Amino acid sequence: MRRVVVTGVGVLSSIGNTVAQFEESLHACRSGIGPITQVDTSRLRFHNAAEVQGFEPTSHFGESQLNWLDRFAQLGIVAARDAIADSTLTWNDELRARTGVITGSCLGGIGTEDAHYFGFYHEKKPRCSPTAVPRIMSNAVASHVAMEQKFTGATFTTSTACSSANHAIGQAFWLIRHGTLDCALAGGSEAPISFGHLKAWEAMRVVASDTCRPFSKNRAGLIIGEGAAMLVLETLESARARGAKIYAELAGFGMSADAYHLTSPLAEGAARAMNAALEDGHLSREQINYVNAHGTGTQANDSTETRAIRQVFGSHANELAVSSTKSMHGHALGAAGALEGVATLLAFRSNFLPPTANFLERDPACDLDVVPNEARAAQIEGALSNSFAFGGLNAVLAFRRVTE
Repeated sequence: MRRVVVTGVGVLSSIGNTVAQFEESLHACRSGIGPITQVDTSRLRFHNAAEVQGFEPTSHFGESQLNWLDRFAQLGIVAARDAIADSTLTWNDELRARTGVITGSCLGGIGTEDAHYFGFYHEKKPRCSPTAVPRIMSNAVASHVAMEQKFTGATFTTSTACSSANHAIGQAFWLIRHGTLDCALAGGSEAPISFGHLKAWEAMRVVASDTCRPFSKNRAGLIIGEGAAMLVLETLESARARGAKIYAELAGFGMSADAYHLTSPLAEGAARAMNAALEDGHLSREQINYVNAHGTGTQANDSTETRAIRQVFGSHANELAVSSTKSMHGHALGAAGALEGVATLLAFRSNFLPPTANFLERDPACDLDVVPNEARAAQIEGALSNSFAFGGLNAVLAFRRVTE
């Protein structure tokens, strides 16, 4: 089986619209959580989110293109372009035929959908735009990127709630490792800040009124975020042959289903996915020294994830750094794993541990080193990036430093 590495990344988030901005915010422990500007929040119980700032669609797309693109697709396409540029790959027809695009999105074009429903049911409009379905479909990013870049390899979208991006990246990894593809664009995108969707989250009573405080004793819930991140995956052999910059090796991928509850997490299910990722990557527990946690900031998730990490790592859990970057870029739902994957890759490249922001007080139920409030210099040798979704669907990526 072939070894797979990451040679390009692109990201748009509330803490930066370039990789450099994103990394600088992680180093500075700078949160992108603030007042919602995209919708009127006067009828919402919460008023904060993690919005992408300063993104001008007309700087990236022509007017005729924008007719076909919901915001989630705009973000995803730009992140893919940036990742491709970062990879410095030279494209030819043969490579394009062996390159796929595997993306994740929980909601697809929810903003377009919400606007059309408002038009039908409130404004009594008799018809909608003929581009409505292409804007709403969750595979829009994968399809647009494939068409734009002329990639004709396996291309599809996964939608597994908050594990969508990790499932997409993991599937792309396996397709390359087993020889179906030679290269892939993989990641996720989400633009969930529409009034109807926010009201749905309000009803669940899991959104914090102020900010996201993962693993902190007084945590009050998650903060909805938007954004996109994409990774260029290729074989280690091809990357070395062209002298490419390598962020890290994607060594393993693990999945599991809790088969337990639609919204309550289960430690045993999360542990199975982490163990599967380690086994798939032929990694020992002692080779892992960082975990980018799912870390939503809800009472149930963070204590459950702590138990799962301790089940997997035993006494080695005391040596792990475990942080949640959702404390800065929010919970981007189907794009979360991609944003967190990029954060983990940057930690490898720049030798630091991303912090958990907004931390106030240690919780005995979350007795891990959560890197509170300040990034830390460290050389990471192996890392896990966790995503655990409603429906009990778990997806974990395992990375390691390329040394030989």
